[in-house]
This record gives sequence, C-alpha cells and structure tokens, in this order.
Amino acid sequence: MCLAIPGKVLEIKRDGTPVMGKVSFSGIQKDVCLEWLPEVEVGDYVIVHVGFAISKMDEKEALETLKMLEEMGRGLDELDESAT
Repeated sequence: MCLAIPGKVLEIKRDGTPVMGKVSFSGIQKDVCLEWLPEVEVGDYVIVHVGFAISKMDEKEALETLKMLEEMGRGLDELDESAT
C-alpha cells in the first residue's frame, strides 16, 4: 500500500533540473520534485508520494482530504488515550 498526501505549492524553482518546489502540508513545508507536472503553478494543490508530485488536485478535494486525514489522526489519538 502507498500513501500520497495533498499539499499546496508555495514556491517553484525552475532554475535547475529537476524542477523543485516548496509545498505545504497543513503548515509543514517540504521540498518536492515538480518535474513531472510542468503545468503546476504557485497556489495549486498537488498529490505527493515520496517527495514527488504525481498529479494536480482540485483545491476543494484537497481540503476535504486534508480534513479527513486530520480527523483520522484525532481518532487514533483517542484510541491511544483509551488504551492507557
């Protein structure tokens, strides 16, 4: 199984190869390879898997996915608390 997370493109560095960018995942910023998505612009949401943007994503869908992941995390925290 693999997991890909949506993130918002904050910056694009086209001065080298591969094209890289700064992407925010709910406030956590990471450098991501954007080489496979030449049409991506600052402000777009992308799906990222192991440091590579693999597709563009609609903003509404990205925000819904991030909300769902956050809720799953809270559920896991509650399970941990009830186990102790």
